Amino acid sequence: MASVRARAAFGATLVVAVALVTAGILMVALLEREMGHRVDLQAEADGRDVAGQLGTGVAPEELRLEGLRGPVQVIDRSDDTALAVTEGLEEIWGTESSDVVVEEEPPPVTTAAVRTDDDDDDDDDDDDEDESDNGEDADNGEDGLPPGEMDEEIGLINGAATVRGEREEYRFATVEVTMPSGTEAIVFAGAPLSVEQAAVDSVRTSMFAGVPALVAVVGGVTWLTTRRAFRPVEGIRREMAAITHSEDLSRRVPEPEARDEIGRLAVTTNETLAALEASVERQRRFVADASHELRSPIASLRTQLEVGEAHPELLDLPGAVKDTVRLQALAADLLLLARLDAGERPLAGTVGLAELVAEELDQRVGDRHPVRLAELGEVTVSGSAGQLARVLGNLVDNAQRHAASAVRVSLRAEGADAVLEVADDGPGVPEADRERIFQRFVRLDDARGRDEGGAGLGLAIARDVAARHGGTLTAGAAPEGGALFALRLPLGTAAPRPEGGPDDVGEAA
Repeated sequence: MASVRARAAFGATLVVAVALVTAGILMVALLEREMGHRVDLQAEADGRDVAGQLGTGVAPEELRLEGLRGPVQVIDRSDDTALAVTEGLEEIWGTESSDVVVEEEPPPVTTAAVRTDDDDDDDDDDDDEDESDNGEDADNGEDGLPPGEMDEEIGLINGAATVRGEREEYRFATVEVTMPSGTEAIVFAGAPLSVEQAAVDSVRTSMFAGVPALVAVVGGVTWLTTRRAFRPVEGIRREMAAITHSEDLSRRVPEPEARDEIGRLAVTTNETLAALEASVERQRRFVADASHELRSPIASLRTQLEVGEAHPELLDLPGAVKDTVRLQALAADLLLLARLDAGERPLAGTVGLAELVAEELDQRVGDRHPVRLAELGEVTVSGSAGQLARVLGNLVDNAQRHAASAVRVSLRAEGADAVLEVADDGPGVPEADRERIFQRFVRLDDARGRDEGGAGLGLAIARDVAARHGGTLTAGAAPEGGALFALRLPLGTAAPRPEGGPDDVGEAA
């Protein structure tokens, strides 16, 4: 199934169907058990009732069998003949005897319970005394129950019987009892299984009819619910397809009123489209500005070469070299920005900032404004030494370009950060422009000649490199009155300090 809605509806319906079928099977099993237990109790109660009557001396033909729940058969244990049966009992199966015909004459009474004359009584008494002396009990016997007693253990068997022409299955309780006359009998009292079977069949039929209908209802409701829930998703998909087809990133997907997962998806999608639109627009401006910046040195270089070709004596060779160097630097800046925009991460390594500052300032001894090293702490960071050197060089170049007389550089550790500051004594940066100067191709002194002002990429590159190293670059006011640029980077592991490095640099600066 290709549709998420169809899969969700099918899955929910399947879970409900399995749950309903499992619950139905358990319910039927419990019902069968409970109804079977009730039938057993009914049969036991009837069996005890009949056995109790026999144990109290009621003759078999005088038993009260009316009102019992099922057929009753009382058989003589000695010869399996019927002593009493329920009226209308025609056939019986499953008991120890299928005899349902009761003899009209009662069975003979055992001589042990008959009294004749006094002499016999005396003889019997003597016999009883003799038997008592021998430790034997004539009444009890070795295996039977005492007269008037019934067995507490009741057996249960399944059988069937035909009563007044109707055959039915029964659960029979078997109770052994010894009548006061000494006759050992077994009582079979049945309870009908039809009630149990009817109840179970009724529940099973209801399940067969109700479960499919309930599953169909659940499936339909789930389908409608998921359809309504996924309707905004389809709207988002259609709008995204239209945006892709038209390449118009200013369009936005519809946001549903409900702030659920789909609503948050729509909001996130619009935020992504906005970020993508801003990125594309920034890229377009970047390409346009880069083309504009490249056009000037290329046009100047071409003009000089054409003049040199026509009039070699008029060729401004130093100017051509200067334009070539400027073009090369601009191309390098653009290439670095492209790599940073592509998400290039700095090379993993440990950089000693003190050594890096010393090396950079050693190259600036002959600059037009001296660079003073105010503080040089021993700090190390993680990242690329080449990119961090590029940041320091751009900051110092910018400070010298705007300084009146001097540039100050300091390096120290503050908490968990390494702080590199570059300050000048120039006019400074207005507070309203302290963020704008980090944008690409932005120059506050546009009226200046390009040869003096650069392309406006140095600070943008410096901030991007700082961000890639997990740090920040901000602009502020310096105590000298000019601009103060502060680079903060998280401290890394300590690096060995080279002999004579920072101290010699400080003296040289």
